[in-house]
Amino acid sequence: MASTTKRALESSLKKLLLEKPLNKITVTDICEDCGISRMTFYYHFQDIYDLVEWSCQEDVGKALAGNRTVDTWQKGLLSIFNLVRENRPFVMNVYRCVSRERVERYLYDITYGLLRAVVDEKAEGLQVREEDKRFVAGFFRYAFVGVMLDWVAGDMKDDPETLVHKIDTIIHGDFRSALERFAL
Repeated sequence: MASTTKRALESSLKKLLLEKPLNKITVTDICEDCGISRMTFYYHFQDIYDLVEWSCQEDVGKALAGNRTVDTWQKGLLSIFNLVRENRPFVMNVYRCVSRERVERYLYDITYGLLRAVVDEKAEGLQVREEDKRFVAGFFRYAFVGVMLDWVAGDMKDDPETLVHKIDTIIHGDFRSALERFAL
């Protein structure tokens, strides 16, 4: 039941974002559109930004499901690009109304999860310190997020498949070689 209510709130938020900017939407607006009480909203979320973050986490979790390996990270990244494009009004509204730092932090977190799984897989058989694995995953995370932020800022005009292919071309083999340079 809680999941159904959260999805209904998410749906109302996305509908309202087609009509007005995020910073002009109130909890009351969402509740009226959804047909629930404000108390019900606050039972599930602290505020609208909490709802936005939950919505993003849910969508990205589905997009990355099963795509956190050396052989599938490209598919996971492409799924994120496609998800962002499919939810363009939502994403652009959030991008314009929430601080850029908050958007970047969120993207860094989800991208790190994807890359960390790849780094761990590539580190198999190597003796690499935990801090060095974190560093390698973090380094690549900044490149991935930078490309995505430029793409969003450029109104998502470039083809996501082309972008993922270019990223893959640039870093092909670099996960393992970076880890080998850190091996004890």
